[in-house]
Parts: sequence; structure tokens; C-alpha cells
Amino acid sequence: MATLSGSADIVRYNAVARGFHAVIAAMVIFNLATGIGGDALEKTWNPFPAHKATGILILVLSLARLGWRLTWTTPDWPTTMGKVQRTVAKVTHAALYALMIIVPLTGWIFSSAGKYPLSIYGLFDWPKLAVTKDSPLAGAAHESHEVLGFLMAGLVVLHIAAALHHHFIIKDNVLRRML
Repeated sequence: MATLSGSADIVRYNAVARGFHAVIAAMVIFNLATGIGGDALEKTWNPFPAHKATGILILVLSLARLGWRLTWTTPDWPTTMGKVQRTVAKVTHAALYALMIIVPLTGWIFSSAGKYPLSIYGLFDWPKLAVTKDSPLAGAAHESHEVLGFLMAGLVVLHIAAALHHHFIIKDNVLRRML
């Protein structure tokens, strides 16, 4: 793990972990915005092809990130964090990892039941799963995708708020470990 120049006391996540975090975070925020506000955007731009393509990339990158996370150690929690805070952080991180995989999977399932191909930004088509439009699986996947998407939005807000709280209020190095 590297440290910030001039700040030997800040132990950072490695560059690959920070890269995964930045790219996936941007994609998740884009997909939450287009998923929640997509209907309003459709008057000027149909966001759903980009939403679907980005969701597939979130799935692929999140699986790679999880693999990376399981093979590399993370920095220790700062001493400013009590046991309850660490537990909340661990549960929130685990939930975010799970949702970064489950939400795109549910989107892939119900999109596979649609008539249009799952185009990855017009470059190639992603394979569809064997799901029919009227199947209970497609319906359950659609409902789960929406509910879990809102849960993910809430956890993302909580995650960002906690990082800002640590940076500006507690003034520890939680945020700077990922920068």
C-alpha cells in the first residue's frame, strides 16, 4: 500500500482498488440517476440503452473488484472509529458489494426477456439469458431491480455522507485512504 506524499501516516488502498472504486462509483451514480430519473429524461434522450450497458459493465467490474478485494488486504480502520462504527462500515460495504452484483444481475434477467438486444454501447451485443417476457422470473427480477436500486441509492448516500463526515468533522484519514 502506498502513502500520500508528505503524509507517511496515511495508509492508502492500492492503486487497483482505488481505480475500481472510482470507475464503479461513477458508473453506479450514472445508473442510479438514469434508472431513477430515466422516464423524465426520455423526452430528450433515451437513457435506457446506456443504463443497461453500464449495468453490465458494473457487474463485470464488480466481480473483478471483489476478486481483487479477496486477494489483497485493506488498510486498518482508523483508531478514531469505534467498534459500532466499524461494524456499520463493514455491513455497509458488504451490502454495497452485494448490490453491485445483484442489481445488475436482476437488470440482465428482466432485460433478457425484452425484444431488443443488450447492446454494449453499440460495440457488441451481450448474451441474453433464457427468460421469457411473461415469466415469473422476469417479473420478480424487474421488481427486485427497482427496490434494490433504491436501497443502493440510500446506501450510496450513506457511504458518501460517512466519508465526508470523517473528512470534515472527525478529520481522520478515512476519505484520503481512497484518494
